[in-house]
Amino acid sequence: MPQDKNSHIIQTIASYGKSLLGFIRKRVKSDADAEDILQDVWYQFSSVVNAGPIEQTSAWLYRVAKNKIIDKHKKHTETLLDDMLPATGDDDDGPDFNTILLAEASTPETQYLRNLFWEQLFIALDELPQNQRQVFIWQELDDMPFEEIAKLTGENINTLVSRKRYAVLHLRKRLKQLYKEITEY
Repeated sequence: MPQDKNSHIIQTIASYGKSLLGFIRKRVKSDADAEDILQDVWYQFSSVVNAGPIEQTSAWLYRVAKNKIIDKHKKHTETLLDDMLPATGDDDDGPDFNTILLAEASTPETQYLRNLFWEQLFIALDELPQNQRQVFIWQELDDMPFEEIAKLTGENINTLVSRKRYAVLHLRKRLKQLYKEITEY
C-alpha cells in the first residue's frame, strides 16, 4: 500500500510539476520563492495523500499553491518596514534609523534628527505617485490591513502589495542618502 501512495505522489509531481511551478512563478518575485512554495505544496500533498485520497488533485494543488502564495505575500509585507529600517548597521541595502528613532534619551540632537527624518520621509513620500503613496501611508502609518484597503479602493490585494513595495524601494533609496549625511558628520 505505501508503494501505491509513493507512485501516486511521483506521478502527480510528474504530471503537474512544471505547470504548477509556472503558475507560482507568475505570482511571486523570484524563482527561489517559487521553488520554496512548490516544495511546500508537495510536502503538504504528501502529508494529505498519506491521510486519504484527494478527489480533484489538480484543483487541490492549485488551491494550496494559491494559499501558500498569499501566505508568502502576507509574511513579506509584514516585514517591509522592518526591511526599510534594519536592526543592524551591517546591512548596506538600507539605513539604520532605529538608533535615532528608538533612542530612549530625548536630547536636542535626537529630537532634531527625528524631526529631520520625518520631514525627509514625507518629502520622499510626496515624490511618489499618488496610488503608491496612499497605500504606504494607509498600511504603515495608519496600520490599515491590505484587505481593508482593497475594500476601500476596489483594487486587488496583490496590486496594493506591489504599489507598497515600489514605495518602500523609493523610500529606502531616498532615506539612505539622509542616513549617510547624518552618520558622516
